[in-house]
Amino acid sequence: MTKLFSIIAVAIIATTVVSCGPSAEEKAKIEEQAKHQADSIAAALEASLSTAMETATDTTAAAATTETAAPAADAHAGH
Repeated sequence: MTKLFSIIAVAIIATTVVSCGPSAEEKAKIEEQAKHQADSIAAALEASLSTAMETATDTTAAAATTETAAPAADAHAGH
């Protein structure tokens, strides 16, 4: 009987400790960390998109230059 009572007491104490959850300070710290991570991810995405847009613009400009230069080269070769 004593063994059963001890097991029940331990189960109640464990349940009580788990059910309390984080304190207000811990919750604020967790929210701050989440906000910091979200800001970091947003900054990384913005930098990545900016780099991608610059690369796409450079590639488009290079392709346009090549397309306009190629007919001119052909015209000079024909004469």
